[in-house]
Amino acid sequence: AHLMDVPPRTLQEFLSLSHWDHDGLRDTVQRIVARDHGEPQSIGIIDESGHPKKGDKTACVQRQYCGASGKVDNCVMGVHLCQAGFDGKFRAMLDSDLFLPEHGWDAKRREEAGIPDALVYRPKHLIALEQLRRASGNGVRFGWVCADIWYGEKPAFIEGLEDLGCRFVLEIPKNLMGWVRPPANADSKRGEVQNMARWSRPMLDQEWAAFHIKDTGMGAMVWEARFAPFWLKRGNRVVGPYWLLAARDRIHQKTIKYFLSNASAGVPLEVLLHVAFSRWPVERCLEDEKSELGLGHFEVRKYDGVLRHLRITQVSHLFLARQAQCLAEKKSGGDDLPGERRGQRIDRRAATESGRPEIPVGQSRANHSRNPKEECRGKKITRQGEMQATAKAWNPAEDAAMLHPGAERIAL
Repeated sequence: AHLMDVPPRTLQEFLSLSHWDHDGLRDTVQRIVARDHGEPQSIGIIDESGHPKKGDKTACVQRQYCGASGKVDNCVMGVHLCQAGFDGKFRAMLDSDLFLPEHGWDAKRREEAGIPDALVYRPKHLIALEQLRRASGNGVRFGWVCADIWYGEKPAFIEGLEDLGCRFVLEIPKNLMGWVRPPANADSKRGEVQNMARWSRPMLDQEWAAFHIKDTGMGAMVWEARFAPFWLKRGNRVVGPYWLLAARDRIHQKTIKYFLSNASAGVPLEVLLHVAFSRWPVERCLEDEKSELGLGHFEVRKYDGVLRHLRITQVSHLFLARQAQCLAEKKSGGDDLPGERRGQRIDRRAATESGRPEIPVGQSRANHSRNPKEECRGKKITRQGEMQATAKAWNPAEDAAMLHPGAERIAL
């Protein structure tokens, strides 16, 4: 408003009082992404974010855990759905919804905040499933869905993804119970995944395989992984098999994560691990929207106003994402200098690189690690480029049936 020399009150009225279809705006964003940025291996990522607020008048505000402040705080919580390309270069926020707490919002507070009568309390994982349904209805097709441990521990969320035909890799808690061998029945003794990853024969029969996840400011992030078939108890029946993945930080080996996937037996482990660690694009989207687009600085209190602020931020982010993609494509194209090199890319490798053999696409330079600690054990490390090359070379149509019995509904 200040940039356009318009009183802030005008913008507040546009968000809170004007009549326009904010749901239609969200649907348009999703259709644009589906039309222009869809790819077979795209990743749908679920996450949530908190926005600290003072007072009790803003719609859906409540004292609850807030990731932004790292503590229980007075905040508004949002549930978000992001789409990222398999390589993470293009990422866009597709949907955002406000989380209405289960308690504390009586009829009087709801009326003052403009919360619709039709809106009732829904757990966050059910909000996420509804966002996936809407995106699918607008033509968005995800090759994968991933989410953090808070969603992976919910049996209803896992079952909901299966009903939607989604292929997923979810982080799960270390005390999740199940079996790594087919049980006789649902009453058979189960074990925690942390114990099975450490002591079960299917895991012990494997060496830890090292994988390069990504490069960071502190060097290469390398994790080691094992995997095994896994069965769950759901009600009075056994469901599965799924994949159980155990991954540990190569440097800090006490740091272990566990993941559950319903991918087929033909999907390479490199691909599963790549998806498992692909939650960073949604975190980057939220960071960009908060720092550059004012996601958390909404100066409205009514429910429609806050929700519209989230939706307009999505439009702004999509515009910037598309512009960044266009600029990246131009930068990676040929140079316009005159001469016989016109239209060719300039080799900008350092002089010290001259004389080294060319490395085929998707292969690592094993003897030139960015992180000396990678070489300490002498094991081959599958690098991130290899994961992406593996995903491109892998043909889902040639896969066997999915591990889970109901997976014939899942479009590969």
